[in-house]
Amino acid sequence: MFKRLFGRGETPDSPGARAQIEQSLGKTRTGLMGRLAEVFGPVDIDDDTWDALEAQLIRSDVGAQAAADIVAELREKARLAGVRRASELPDVLHRVMARALAAAAPPAADGAPAGDPPRPYVILVAGVNGSGKTTSIAKLAHQHVRDGRAVVLVAADTFRAAAIDQLKLWGERIGVPVIAGQPGGDPGAVVFDALNSHAARSADVVIVDTAGRLHTQANLMAELVKVRNVVARVMPDAPHATLLVLDATTGQNGLAQAKAFTAAVNVTGLILAKLDSTAKGGVAFAVVRELGVPIAYVGTGEQAADLAPFDAAAYVDGVLGRVG
Repeated sequence: MFKRLFGRGETPDSPGARAQIEQSLGKTRTGLMGRLAEVFGPVDIDDDTWDALEAQLIRSDVGAQAAADIVAELREKARLAGVRRASELPDVLHRVMARALAAAAPPAADGAPAGDPPRPYVILVAGVNGSGKTTSIAKLAHQHVRDGRAVVLVAADTFRAAAIDQLKLWGERIGVPVIAGQPGGDPGAVVFDALNSHAARSADVVIVDTAGRLHTQANLMAELVKVRNVVARVMPDAPHATLLVLDATTGQNGLAQAKAFTAAVNVTGLILAKLDSTAKGGVAFAVVRELGVPIAYVGTGEQAADLAPFDAAAYVDGVLGRVG
């Protein structure tokens, strides 16, 4: 995403990013491919083949509708290619699944204007409690610092003093300033003051951490909308990106979260966190299909460097293993 925006940084197709993504999907790959081995045996394709494949995709949290779409496209491509043996399907399935993940419009700087990016580039980050939001923010900040950008973090999660302390600790670790208010204060006021500060105005990137909230808490969702409106009032073109952090371990529950947050604050990209801790990596297909929102990054571990720009082909390599 930021390669196009800033002309620097690690790209999704770099060896390091690909390896991170593929390795983090080990649990998903082990579970799914173990079950698909029975489907892709040296036998003729029949209706049972398609039913079994769809069932296994659903079990890997691809989602019922996304699984049905994938199987329908695979079936048509196999017919056109004259594929008759189930053992010939993995290569075709790989291409179909990569296409499904790439169906959402690419981040393309998340709506930033062409040419030089705005400065500061403001990123609003949201997510439910425990999704890995604050850690994902720290990883994102680390990437920008590594690429030579000045970063400021804004601690707009005023509900929990621990959240402010956690962000400050990460700021110290990666060497970036953190602007925070008092615990229990108005998060909108914190954001207003932060964006008007000299530090933020002088930064290349400002990342705003918001309070974790359940997507079903109407009052807190309304407050999130207020924070976004404050950002837009201070900087009319901002936020330039609104990223939603989804915990990959939640599987299909993440889809309901993504729908609610997208409706509230116009999410422009997703960070799929804790990918290395789950066998439910298939949820990415359901989210992309239902929302049309691209995945910007995936969390591949617990360290500051464990955040990889999303790449559909690498993701499918991680899910299915490399074929062909």
